[in-house]
Amino acid sequence: MRIEDYMLLLKLNEIGTIRGTAKAILISQPAVTQRLKYMEEYFGQTIFIRTSKRLVPTPSGEMILEHAATVIEKEQTIKNKIAQSSKEVQGTLSIACSSLISQRFLPSILGEFTTQYPKVAIDLVTGISENIKRHHKSYHICIIRGEKLKESTCIHLFDDPLYIFDTEPFPVDTLKERPLISFKSDDSMNELVDHWLYHHQGDIKPVKTITVDQIETCKQLMKQGLGMAVLPESVSDSMKEEYHFVPLHLEGIPVTRDTWICYQEGVKQLPQVNHFINSITSQSFL
Repeated sequence: MRIEDYMLLLKLNEIGTIRGTAKAILISQPAVTQRLKYMEEYFGQTIFIRTSKRLVPTPSGEMILEHAATVIEKEQTIKNKIAQSSKEVQGTLSIACSSLISQRFLPSILGEFTTQYPKVAIDLVTGISENIKRHHKSYHICIIRGEKLKESTCIHLFDDPLYIFDTEPFPVDTLKERPLISFKSDDSMNELVDHWLYHHQGDIKPVKTITVDQIETCKQLMKQGLGMAVLPESVSDSMKEEYHFVPLHLEGIPVTRDTWICYQEGVKQLPQVNHFINSITSQSFL
């Protein structure tokens, strides 16, 4: 059994379907099925029962999955020890990063970092901060938006002020009724917007909500005049020069999205982690 096989088993158990797992790891469904068949033959046991909704581990499968998690943990431990003992910065750096940060800032940061430390292998996962928080112990570093992680060391990277944009003006002393275009985000972002709208319901009233999966889609629909959109300054570029906007304030205080880098204190002993933390905390984001 290879380490990749154990990782596949855990991914199958996490996602729950062969199709979803194949899509997540970018290989074909038949290839996943074949590898699962090989592993079941290797152990001489059925690992998963297929139901109409998801894969369900058998009792033997649960023991095999527990063994797989242990093998992967030990593999990572020895890699970390080797990286720690080496004079040259190397090893794997696992990062889970908010989608917005990964699109806007992370490419240039990683470009500089890998140029300086070419022997460091980057293991990157991107997604919604809420999802990252649930699995934060699986990564060396988490870069998240909103509330910081509990029971972790968190460094504040920057505040990201929010604005509501539209192709049409925001009149004074007149109720503005327009569709609101929103993008898929975590609950904390939605709560900020809902709270602000509640306190400004005499000024702005969304007549319906258009929800899209990507922030860039949200921007483009707003630019086509389909409705208003609440966007952070980090993705606004020159929009304040081209479109009508109102900064989100509550009691005179700007409404912002905090961005954090979080990690378990022990991992900073790894040179590749320590150097990356130093690199990203020295950046100017806005």
